[in-house]
Amino acid sequence: MEPPTGFWASLWHFLCFLPFFIGLLLLGTIKGTLFCPLVCLLMTVGNSAIILGLWPAHLFWTYYCILRAKQVGPVLKLVLCPFIFVVLILWPIVGIVASVIGGATYGFLSPVFATFDAVGEGKENEFYHSVYDGTWSTVMGCFTIIRDFNDVCFHSYFSIMDELRARGPPDAKYYEIRIIHFPGAIVAGALGLLIDVPVISLLALFKSPYMLFKGWKRLLDDMIGREGPFLETICVPFAGLAILLWPLAVVGAVLGSMVSSVVLGAYAGVVAYQEFSLLMGLRFVLAALAIYDEYSNDVLDMPEGTCFPRPSYRKKDPSSQTPFRAPSFSRPNSFQKVPSQNRSVKRPMVDLKPIELLADVFKECHRHGEVLLSEGIISVKDIEDAKSGKDNQGVISIGLPAYSILQMLIYSAKADSNGLLLSDNTTEITSTNRPKDTFFDWFLNPLLILKEQIKAENLSPALEDYLGKLVLLSGDPKRLQSFCPENIPEYENKRAELEALARRLRGITKSISRYPTFRRRFEALTKLLLENIGKKSGKEYSNNGFGFGSGSAPRTRSSIVRFLSEKSFKRNKSDNSSDSDSRNPFDKDIEIQ
Repeated sequence: MEPPTGFWASLWHFLCFLPFFIGLLLLGTIKGTLFCPLVCLLMTVGNSAIILGLWPAHLFWTYYCILRAKQVGPVLKLVLCPFIFVVLILWPIVGIVASVIGGATYGFLSPVFATFDAVGEGKENEFYHSVYDGTWSTVMGCFTIIRDFNDVCFHSYFSIMDELRARGPPDAKYYEIRIIHFPGAIVAGALGLLIDVPVISLLALFKSPYMLFKGWKRLLDDMIGREGPFLETICVPFAGLAILLWPLAVVGAVLGSMVSSVVLGAYAGVVAYQEFSLLMGLRFVLAALAIYDEYSNDVLDMPEGTCFPRPSYRKKDPSSQTPFRAPSFSRPNSFQKVPSQNRSVKRPMVDLKPIELLADVFKECHRHGEVLLSEGIISVKDIEDAKSGKDNQGVISIGLPAYSILQMLIYSAKADSNGLLLSDNTTEITSTNRPKDTFFDWFLNPLLILKEQIKAENLSPALEDYLGKLVLLSGDPKRLQSFCPENIPEYENKRAELEALARRLRGITKSISRYPTFRRRFEALTKLLLENIGKKSGKEYSNNGFGFGSGSAPRTRSSIVRFLSEKSFKRNKSDNSSDSDSRNPFDKDIEIQ
């Protein structure tokens, strides 16, 4: 749909659109008001039960793993213990308050956005969907959030802590703290909090009216001229809603600045400790004000520069050192080059979410899993062990997803892609169109590096097969030797290179397995594979429940039971109804940003 041209045409289009927008907003507000209390209550009760129920285990296991960690020195352990106790005491309070706020926000906004989305282009029976969408789906989404939160608190937490406890010290040296420089770091950090937090908070409050009115002006100009977010018809309702919700975005930015000021102020203690100098820490206290002022000016497109001094806080030459960087304060790439609006008009918008890569991985896991089952490389026992939490070798829980990611990397390398090609061979995730999410960068950037390494290796089909088996079965050396003895490289250095690639990819996959939606998708994958095997063989396989997870999670459970003599930390064995649809179990994603 082409935007109207001319002032009167744009004004007439705006007047015709306004009643339509107000009606949808009122309908969405009514649904949000009705479902907000219910969703808030469900999420608060569910998350609070998980937090309070697992809190004794978290308290015990955190101290146990830290005290047993080989890469942490004794003095550092002594310093960490009181800090960790404070964090563990605050965790239930922060978690419950966040559940209340998150439940209320999700319960209200989800029906509102679903109402606007129901009348987008290509939608049928718009009246029915505008009334029904966002009602039952919001309730089911609430249960999905609780399910994923439980997986994070149980599977992801114990997996991380067990890895901390089992990992050896790097280069035979453990991390230790220098007591002689610790008092100066505390003083610098305390002064940073006393100075930076109130000053940065005042700066954020002072600049908030400018952000509010400039944002409103930009959105209104785009609405009248049908530019920017108002260019695409499907985005018009959301862009109109953004005008009304812009004050909330400003309030969130101010609160985010206040929280970030705590990190900036406390980082002065880190600088003082790293540079062995209290003076350098005090210099960073002043430099942090300039860093925030310059960054906020860039974000708000205000005149560059700052009125605060920015002294050097490193003893070495600053030009030869990487300056202080954190995800919240580094200048975004989007501000380094202003995008052209004319070019964006001609190209369709690409909406990539962090879960798309994960969804594609599990689709490929299902496809490769059936092929590997038919070839006898993996067995039904492997799947049943993974389902029950006994997959100690990680063939299914880690090996199968890593194998699927490897095939995607090999295909992307052969296609000479700049990023990662998904299974549809049309969607490409690159460093430019990737979701602007630092958490997503932790996984995407290492995979892009691995893809380039695989491309540089120029593997033959035999070596590709060996690398695939190595990634899949490296946890079980006997099976690896039996399935591909003829493809093992003759040269020791080549074999070591492939083994290093396999270890790296399995390590990345293990980190991905801690992503909130991973366990839910993994359980759906295992259930679907068993159902397909049962249909082909005429046998029935139990799908009653899943264990605690992959890797060291079963050992964690037994250790907790052994130390605490309690059985109240067993996983809920009932499957979530949102994963029961075998037609497309990996596309059921609740869009929660």
